[in-house]
Amino acid sequence: MPVTDEAIEKIKAMIVSGELSPGARLPKEADLAGRLGLSRNSLREAVKALSLIRVLDVRQGDGTYVTSLEPNLLLDALGFIVDFHQDDTVLEFLEVRRILEPAAAAMAARMMPDEDITALGQVLESLRDDATLEELISNDLEFHRLIAAGSGNTVLCSLIDGLSGPTTRARVWRGLTEEGAAARTREQHRAILDAITHRRADLAHAWATVHVAGVEQWLRDTLGTAGSALG
Repeated sequence: MPVTDEAIEKIKAMIVSGELSPGARLPKEADLAGRLGLSRNSLREAVKALSLIRVLDVRQGDGTYVTSLEPNLLLDALGFIVDFHQDDTVLEFLEVRRILEPAAAAMAARMMPDEDITALGQVLESLRDDATLEELISNDLEFHRLIAAGSGNTVLCSLIDGLSGPTTRARVWRGLTEEGAAARTREQHRAILDAITHRRADLAHAWATVHVAGVEQWLRDTLGTAGSALG
């Protein structure tokens, strides 16, 4: 095992065991390196790697701390990764959205507080009839973000947030080229909202599937790509 990987594993073990809890400050570099049997250079490389994926927070002049380790913080790295795959794998991201977003909508129908459902409806109502494409896309992203948050599962919410970036381009493209796409999106958003409002998890799941699958199928037809293994 490379020395830096070994250093990462040793720091990780300290966190997993609870010796270093979220928010805890790491011992001084020389002390920690000596205790773990590492060179100070290897320890620095490990700290640098762990700070990039938001496990550690290096504060100049203060020290190095374990972050909150909240899922949304750690899964930020997912957005960084998917940024490199915006063209050739966008259909695969849509497939994953088709798996996750209906589940989130169904969970929101069961768990979302009434006041948050009201806020979700206000997002749809705030969209003007003559909204620009940019406003439509922004409204669409906010609608889906609120439903993911309404699922009550922070990991699921972070995954969906991380996947929204690479599929935004497909939404813009569809809005520019497919007649009636904006109207269909509004209609389907209202159907999803209605199902969540009436606590119909099955309907929320079904409408969210129709909604995401519509974008996916449009893109497959446009690109001339074969059907999904999901069916």
